[in-house]
Amino acid sequence: MPPDPETARLPSFFLPHGAGPCFFMDWDPPEAWDRMAAYLKGLTATLPAPPKAIIAVSAHWIEPAFTVAAAARPELIFDYYGFPPHTYQLTYPAPGDPALAARVVELLQAAGLPAKEDPDRGFDHGVFIPLKLVFPEAEIPVVPLSLAAGLDPARHLAAGRALGPLREEGVLILGTGMSFHNMRGYGDPRYAAPSDAFDAWLAEAVADPAGRDARLAAWTEAPGGLQSHPRGQEEHLIPLMVAAGAGGPGRCDFTDRVLEVSLSAFRFD
Repeated sequence: MPPDPETARLPSFFLPHGAGPCFFMDWDPPEAWDRMAAYLKGLTATLPAPPKAIIAVSAHWIEPAFTVAAAARPELIFDYYGFPPHTYQLTYPAPGDPALAARVVELLQAAGLPAKEDPDRGFDHGVFIPLKLVFPEAEIPVVPLSLAAGLDPARHLAAGRALGPLREEGVLILGTGMSFHNMRGYGDPRYAAPSDAFDAWLAEAVADPAGRDARLAAWTEAPGGLQSHPRGQEEHLIPLMVAAGAGGPGRCDFTDRVLEVSLSAFRFD
């Protein structure tokens, strides 16, 4: 995909993907995910131009090295459990983009980051659930990118920097996860304060142009950091690093209290 001087540079995002298929089922309380769903549905109106393709970095795909899905017609991976039967009938027939997948591998390798292709990988729910709201027509090619084992923040920031030039070519880079992901904390009011503290710290860190990378790389030292993302659950934060590395000036783009905790989205222009 050669650079097009008339193509608008797209932002990168870290988006909350919700809890399983939460946007497509009844919930208690029923309005729990409504504001987040509305934010995701309104995202395209904030873009300077329609994307030509999407790179989606999901919390639900981890490989020993960065791995890029190169399937032309990706299938859905229903990697959630115990939800209503109709949520396993959801569809998202967006095409893949093998040429872009190869380009992603080249850019990562050129930055000294081991990377490879997976010819069969489909869309896990961290990809297709939010994209069903953001781009319901499922017409834009989507290329999933895995996290790298070890979940080193600096490594993922570097991956984002390597991919950042693609934004000039109309490629939208999305990290999807959750800004709070402590499975014991959802619905527990005792986690409200730690989640608020970490959410406020994230907002300050992403908006710090000089210190952003260093601050994000040291997220475990942040107020409420390890209470919001205990060891073993931090994979839901790491896609933020790729989005931050790829993007320019950052800011909190959305925040809400869901199930007693703060959950936010971040945009990098």
